[in-house]
Amino acid sequence: MAEEKKKNKKKLIITVAVVAVAAFVIHYFGLADYISRDNLNLLQDWVQGFGVMAPLIYIGLWIAACIFFLPGLPVAILGGLVFEPLPAIIYASLGSTLGATAAFLIGRYAARDLVEGWKEKNEHVKKIDDGVRKNGWRMLLLTRSVPVFPFNLQNYVYGLTDISLPLYFFVSWVTMIPGTTAYILMASALARGESPMQILMYIAIAGVLIVLISLIPKFLNKSDMVEDVEVEANENKTK
Repeated sequence: MAEEKKKNKKKLIITVAVVAVAAFVIHYFGLADYISRDNLNLLQDWVQGFGVMAPLIYIGLWIAACIFFLPGLPVAILGGLVFEPLPAIIYASLGSTLGATAAFLIGRYAARDLVEGWKEKNEHVKKIDDGVRKNGWRMLLLTRSVPVFPFNLQNYVYGLTDISLPLYFFVSWVTMIPGTTAYILMASALARGESPMQILMYIAIAGVLIVLISLIPKFLNKSDMVEDVEVEANENKTK
């Protein structure tokens, strides 16, 4: 287990380093300009043209992504491109949490029978359900921190468990902030043609946030649960 933690730390350091170098190269050689700053400005103007509705539309996009199993990364990056960093983080945090909560409620009430049926076909569903029965809210905290189980699937499956709605909302919100912030800061820095030092500062902040959230499992007392999730991660790598 200690060896696995060392490997994970190395991978994290390598990932952050690669992202930092890539961002610097893109800025230094002006590669971002090939994406077309004019097009980016047009996109920003188009979004801002919706006025006060723009943030609501963006939040709605997040909710739709969570409900319909769409990837959240492009939505987070879009926020960094069209809004200022702080508002983008607030909108994305609110949207992703509301989306996760909407899927949770659908899984608990509107489509419970359908989601229950997934247990027979999907090992992920069984493991999450068993994990919550054994470890309660700590399973939610762990699976949100370690990207082993599909995020959108988790939202529905947790609706089947005994986790309360307020607790689900709070834990999901807290654990999703670091990743969302990281993507938005990097997208925002590149889109606005910030100086290399500014970009590196944003990347450093993003890296620290990712590292902090990845350390959560270390502070959990349920070692068996951590080991189960690590085994699941290793199994996924071999598939």
